[in-house]
Amino acid sequence: MIGLLRHSDFRASFVIRASGLYLNPLSIFHFLCEFSQMRRAIYPGSFDPVTNGHLDVIERARKLFDEVVVAVAHNDEKQPLFSLKERLDLLRETAGTIGGVRIAEFSGLLVEFARAESAGAVIRGLRAVSDFEFEFQMALMNRKLAAAVETIFLMPKEEYTYLSSRIVKEIARLGGDVSRFVPACVAKALGRKCS
Repeated sequence: MIGLLRHSDFRASFVIRASGLYLNPLSIFHFLCEFSQMRRAIYPGSFDPVTNGHLDVIERARKLFDEVVVAVAHNDEKQPLFSLKERLDLLRETAGTIGGVRIAEFSGLLVEFARAESAGAVIRGLRAVSDFEFEFQMALMNRKLAAAVETIFLMPKEEYTYLSSRIVKEIARLGGDVSRFVPACVAKALGRKCS
């Protein structure tokens, strides 16, 4: 263990005695602050609306990172079903209840948002091979723009591989039951929008 502790301030703060190892708590605190940065990732998307597939990816990402920032894209060129505020509220009600998950909005370049948040990774969900080509291109471009920000692909459970917000909205518009595909609050919101 002593061979792993190379930091001079930390090494100077412990004393080995016959009865054991004694550490200076203040030095431990400074050591941990300096060397144990929080592992933060960004999970971006439009989330129009959030689905059970999104929540599955968020929970998987949370196992890998100390904090996951679910970033809702504000894009003036798209015409979402739900307003930005509605999407943020639905995410806060669902994903916001998961420990270590924070909901935020962003516009502009994703890598700039990641830098501003001190995030080292971007999470992307891959449902099928058809997603990969587009996501691969985006990951390579993001790497060119910010080499320090890695892209990590996560696959949802098999039962969610066919699921997308677009399909869920189409089912709701045609009067179908979406309760198996989205959280209850989202199903209610879709019912109000599509009735």
